[in-house]
Amino acid sequence: MLKNLQKILLFPFSLFYGMVIRLRNWLFDKNILNSTGFDLPVITVGNITVGGTGKTPHVEYLVKLLKDEHNIAVLSRGYKRKTRNFNIVTASSSVSTSGDEALQIKCKYPGITVAVDRKRVHGINEILAKEPDVDLVILDDAYQHRYVRAGLSILLIDFNRPLTKDCLFPAGRLREPGSSAKRADIVLVTKSPARQGPGETEEKIKEIPLSSAQQVFFTGLSYDRPVNIFTGENPGIKMNQIAEDLKNVLLVSGIADPGPLVSYLNEYKLNIKHLKYPDHHSFNNRDRRLIREKYMSMPEGQRCLITTEKDAIRLREILVEEDFPDDKLFYLGINVIFRDEDKSKFDKLIIDYAGKNRRNGSLS
Repeated sequence: MLKNLQKILLFPFSLFYGMVIRLRNWLFDKNILNSTGFDLPVITVGNITVGGTGKTPHVEYLVKLLKDEHNIAVLSRGYKRKTRNFNIVTASSSVSTSGDEALQIKCKYPGITVAVDRKRVHGINEILAKEPDVDLVILDDAYQHRYVRAGLSILLIDFNRPLTKDCLFPAGRLREPGSSAKRADIVLVTKSPARQGPGETEEKIKEIPLSSAQQVFFTGLSYDRPVNIFTGENPGIKMNQIAEDLKNVLLVSGIADPGPLVSYLNEYKLNIKHLKYPDHHSFNNRDRRLIREKYMSMPEGQRCLITTEKDAIRLREILVEEDFPDDKLFYLGINVIFRDEDKSKFDKLIIDYAGKNRRNGSLS
């Protein structure tokens, strides 16, 4: 009831916001506002909703797919960092200068270039000036950033949040009208269940405003083995061992949608205490004390802390290893999985684009 009232009260603001966004898109469509192209393949990955659709795991999937044949640069805005200008991210960078997602990508793939800049055109120019061997750029969270003319545009849509059942911000979670999905070359429906009922795939596709030329794929997520937060190494433990030997989990999350992770942990019938923070939360000493207090309150020898890979990037800056004597602090990495034959088709589209469009052509 309260939620519906809130939507009604915010709806006039959504109408005004929608007028502004539609005008902006029209200006770009008519070339009144100009987009800049570059003489190398540029892939943009993003969404048109507020909240997590799994952008970072999908960017990492592209990096893994292309890194052996290309000198890749990933350019991100560096959300929630405390700096504003262009910055090359190193494995020793801080979250405050790089943002958690960019730093996560750099730590996982140290051989590629990762940079942050709120102005993407400027950021690409800086990358090419400082790293002239770069021959492919991936733009993270840049679907709305139309000042760059990407050769290949990938839009992510959450399986559980269809565009047709949402409305524009602030009454809803859409950053743009659902019709903006037609700008994408490829649409990925993320967080899809492993099995779908008869006709469910077709129904989901009908919920997306598409043109005939667009390609649609369904992806899901799988979790890696637990990794030690401090060492970044797998200590040889599996989730079923945690369920059998430890049983008690302190879950610490600061992401937009912890639901899939909670569901995954519940499969192991664990006793879970959940400290839930806002997305990209900047952990501080007060949080550190609370986390330690909750952890130490669980039975000694039968406890562990689990968090996400993105949260681990931020947590390791404030947690002190000596505060947790049994050293059972883990994060779970995420892998993108494609349904059925979708993987080979998607991979071919990406590899073909990257290989054939050295002068920043389009997917066609």
